Amino acid sequence: MKSTLITNGHIIDPANGIDRVGDVYITGGKIAKVDLDATLRKHPHDLDVIDASGLVVCPGLIDIHVHFREPGQSAKETIATGAKCAAAGGFTTVVCMPNTEPRVDSPSVVAWILEKAKAEACVNILPTGAITKGLAGEELAPIGSLFKAGVVALTDDGHCVQSHEVMRRACEYARMFGLVIMDHCQDYNLVGKGVMHEGRVSAELGLPGWPAIGEEIIVARNALLADLTGTPIHCQHLSAAGSVGILRRMRARGVPLTGEVCPHHIALTDESIRGFDTNFKMNPPLRSQEHVEALIEGIADGTITILGSDHAPHCGFEKEVEFDLAPFGILGLETELGLFLDILVHRRKAISLTRLIELYTANPAKLLGLDRGTLGVGTVADVTLINPDLEWTVDKDESFSRSRNNPFHGREVKGRAVRTIVGGKTVWAL
Repeated sequence: MKSTLITNGHIIDPANGIDRVGDVYITGGKIAKVDLDATLRKHPHDLDVIDASGLVVCPGLIDIHVHFREPGQSAKETIATGAKCAAAGGFTTVVCMPNTEPRVDSPSVVAWILEKAKAEACVNILPTGAITKGLAGEELAPIGSLFKAGVVALTDDGHCVQSHEVMRRACEYARMFGLVIMDHCQDYNLVGKGVMHEGRVSAELGLPGWPAIGEEIIVARNALLADLTGTPIHCQHLSAAGSVGILRRMRARGVPLTGEVCPHHIALTDESIRGFDTNFKMNPPLRSQEHVEALIEGIADGTITILGSDHAPHCGFEKEVEFDLAPFGILGLETELGLFLDILVHRRKAISLTRLIELYTANPAKLLGLDRGTLGVGTVADVTLINPDLEWTVDKDESFSRSRNNPFHGREVKGRAVRTIVGGKTVWAL
């Protein structure tokens, strides 16, 4: 492997407090130097030189919430195609959810995913293990065995553990192995058959409502359990204002509770559903503008510490049905960075570019204890180059995904990753 010199880029590495123009030298697949002296700028003949003038050079982005559908649902997505989507979005590491077929509730399935990823993926694939067997919410999965097999967290994502007793025991076992619990927050009794945000629009459209309290009450449950057990609990894809308020109060008390926001929950509202387009159907659902404002405020004041996509591919025929019959979920990996840059940094000016990168690098790495998310000397050379001012139009037909369920088709955004480097090797470039 040739050594690589990335020159003249705006280096942003929140983990090491770096925010300045400089150079990054990569050799042997690892970061060798940041900010080179003049003698190393002579460009040896065996050196690949990347001119990053006008670009941001940052640690490889991490998405801790994706669905790659293998094993069992490869018509929707595969580990290989999902990894290509990640690379095209600027992501060098992704954390996959366990709602595959079979579920990731045994060491053998974890081993299969890791072997498949090693053979076919162009980015780092990290599996999560199920909290309960079959994601059924009744009996704990073999947490110790899953940990030894290589899972980085536990979650029943796609489902929510309804039993508080089961969730408490899961937290206690997870803490023994230093694992984080990640939870899809949904009270089934309150949500019922809801398919969109409960409010004025759902009433006008005659669709069953998914009330915000159905999320908030589980966030409150998780806050209390995190406080009781000391186990870190991460609340996935938050969508409700009340959830942000609970998170803010509990974090101020030092409770190990974190939360993430996905781009669709701040880029769209329930008004988007008036056309009954099933590409706008997701779980939790798009909510009203007041919830959008609360989420953005939570990101701006540090309550929300992680961003993610909830990349959820589905076959076209599955979405081509009546709205209430269609599956929840949309694509996200290739568009999320551009959407967050456009909304949070450019239009709303809610956070700085440095802060945005922290939400995608240092913070998720810290939460899961990953040796990624940094440009520290000696670390694996996972690097993302970003043009924060590049204007482009989302085209679902240019996606690497096997699916096309993208509600942002035709949307103009500002900001995009232009090169993704994994282990010192460029795996995607615009």
